[in-house]
Amino acid sequence: MSLGAGAPERLIALFDGHRLSPTQRRIAKYLIDHLPEAAFESSVDLAERAGVSQPSVTRFAVALGFSGYPALRETLRQIVLTGAAEAAGAGQPNQLQAAVAAEARNLDALHETLADPEQVVDLGRQLAGSVPLTVLGLRISDPLARYFAYAAQRIHPDVRCVTTGGSLASDTLLQAQSAGGTWLLAFAMPRYPVEAVHALRLARQLGMRTALITDVPFAPFAEDVDVLLPAGVGSRLVFDSYAAPIVLAAAVLQAMADAAPERTQARLEAYEELAQRYGFFHDR
Repeated sequence: MSLGAGAPERLIALFDGHRLSPTQRRIAKYLIDHLPEAAFESSVDLAERAGVSQPSVTRFAVALGFSGYPALRETLRQIVLTGAAEAAGAGQPNQLQAAVAAEARNLDALHETLADPEQVVDLGRQLAGSVPLTVLGLRISDPLARYFAYAAQRIHPDVRCVTTGGSLASDTLLQAQSAGGTWLLAFAMPRYPVEAVHALRLARQLGMRTALITDVPFAPFAEDVDVLLPAGVGSRLVFDSYAAPIVLAAAVLQAMADAAPERTQARLEAYEELAQRYGFFHDR
């Protein structure tokens, strides 16, 4: 069954505002990933396929404000049927158009989230004050971390980028904490690397605070971070796309720059002078 553009957003809106346990987040993630077929499954089938117990499915429904799973399933079916009607009425775009449209919706959702910028502004202020600042991204999140760290180095005196997990990540965190670093900013996109979760937990054990940019607010390790910033990921192609996370990362960089304007200006001017002196870039 093909669904219209609004079905996934309506499903995510159903979960927003509820404090879900890790098990409940797992169920929510399964429903998002397997809509529409999940809307027609029994609680037993849903529990088996999501890897949880049947009572957990019932508790999940109650946590969302429903009397039980049958009431939740009815709402899920309405979301699916409404989405199918939208798709039938709108006509079907090709696969590449659908992927771009999905990314546009992710950006629209981020636009709405940033209507209240206080969380991002406050995080930028905190990250600007952490010297050194550690940035982590493993596997598919590696390029996101490198992008952020590359830009952050233009405006921050000590940025340490971690793109290898295990003992190397642990060593970097230990050194950063010993040098006075107070924050770790991590990127964790699906599929979530186990080593990234270990690094987040180690940072907190060391007394550092942790911020995470990921795809959904109910990621299974959400309780392991102090600040979680979600940005939707495009999943219509063979490999995911990350337009919204990149824009969110740029917004955090802007907040860091605004938090220390004099330092930002001095560092940017020094870099431009260096770039001109050594010919880093081709002039247009």
